[in-house]
Amino acid sequence: MSIRVTDEATLHPLVLPARADAADAGEFRELSRVRNLVYREITGRDEQDLEPEALLPLLRSREERTTLVWAVRVGDETVGRAVVDIPHEEGSRVAIAAIELRPHVWGRGIGSAILPHVEAFARTHGRTVIQNWTEQQHSDGARLDARTGIGSVPDDHVARFLTGHGFSLEQVYRISELPRTATAESRARELLAEAGEAARGYRVLRWEVPTPAEHIDGFAWLKSRMSTDAPSAGLDADEETWDADRLVRSEQRTAEMRQRVLVTAAQHVDTGELAGFTELGIGPDLTSTTHQHDTLVLREHRGHRLGQLLKCAALLRWSDIAPESPSIITYNAEENRPMLSINEALGFRAIGYEGAWRKDLE
Repeated sequence: MSIRVTDEATLHPLVLPARADAADAGEFRELSRVRNLVYREITGRDEQDLEPEALLPLLRSREERTTLVWAVRVGDETVGRAVVDIPHEEGSRVAIAAIELRPHVWGRGIGSAILPHVEAFARTHGRTVIQNWTEQQHSDGARLDARTGIGSVPDDHVARFLTGHGFSLEQVYRISELPRTATAESRARELLAEAGEAARGYRVLRWEVPTPAEHIDGFAWLKSRMSTDAPSAGLDADEETWDADRLVRSEQRTAEMRQRVLVTAAQHVDTGELAGFTELGIGPDLTSTTHQHDTLVLREHRGHRLGQLLKCAALLRWSDIAPESPSIITYNAEENRPMLSINEALGFRAIGYEGAWRKDLE
């Protein structure tokens, strides 16, 4: 049933089709198209585009979370969407929410009218915190500083909307890009050799998902530590529980999305423990942008340049998998200076910033 939120705008709960090409998938495919338009119009880039077949697995509810999606319409035109994720981690207080509208309908009160519905859904599930990650358009104007004291975002329409509705800017992510050139590859080889000297006692392992059986438990443990060991500033970070079943389900979604993902891991030779990992991924078009996904070195194994070792080893192997991919995009917290230093040494340059926002409902 649709919900009228303003004189011109309505919310429509989206019923996901069984398949993106099903006969009843028209509304979903249109929402997918508009989603891509929103990101392109806000960022001026297209590397976040997803085909409907790739978006569908991301929007389905799963064992680890409940997801609700609304289409936003003005008349017969779909102008955006609202998405709420309810994590199922034990003790979670968080709802992760986004209201994404095409810029030509900004300023009409539509987002403000949608937000109470998002908050009501969060409260229904016992949540007291809403968190949101939003990239903003580039601006040379006033800036808003993160509460970490490191990093800022434009103090623009998006920031004023969020702060005006009680959100605080907790953290800023730097979005960086590395053009894949012969110079970049040569630099990666130099830095790999340098890191190898400091990382004696560790070996590099690589595999494309699905993860080999002998590494599933160790890799699932690394995934669980992403939620506790990565910088989270003043955000409410749920401690995620990953086991072999959860990892297998995640990698099955990767296959359904037609993504190729290379995992590069560091293994402690003496104990056999996996000490860190990084992931590179790309869709079925191997000439598109590559995404660096999760990267982590366990706290107890830091100080051996494993982050540098992993990133360089992954970049060099990626040349065999997607040699025509023109660039690599990565997101890092601005206070994560060790990882930013590695990226900068490799030649990554900032192309944008994303704010991590929090609102307490209590």
